Amino acid sequence: MPSASSFAFLPRLQGALLAALCGALFCPVAWANDIIVVTDSRHPVQAPAHARVITLDEATRIEAELAANLPNDPNRGAALVQKRLRDGGVALQRRIAAAYQGVADAWSLGITTLPAVVVDRRYVIYGEPDVARAVARIEAYRKETP
Repeated sequence: MPSASSFAFLPRLQGALLAALCGALFCPVAWANDIIVVTDSRHPVQAPAHARVITLDEATRIEAELAANLPNDPNRGAALVQKRLRDGGVALQRRIAAAYQGVADAWSLGITTLPAVVVDRRYVIYGEPDVARAVARIEAYRKETP
């Protein structure tokens, strides 16, 4: 049976875990209520799981998948695209809808440069691929400018 001194490290471990938990809860990314990242395949980003990532060229990539290796005959080509659309089912329809909705949302936000990190639909940082760093810059600005 272990002695009481064997567990002397527990208070330090608990303190370290509490500090890590507080750090995670109060980090700048946690303060941002709504994070939208707008990018394309040429501008990869590092985004947290809770951020909404809009990839502007996603619709083009889906269209390229549907148009891949089509026959030269327009009628056969159209029939093959329709078959691919049917085979893709609801999942493909959702991908297409989400891709075009993302483009509309980015346009409505007035995004002019990629990548863009938008916080609470009010603050934006352009050109920063590290979303956590962009959010930290926005939070620093919020603290300085009440």
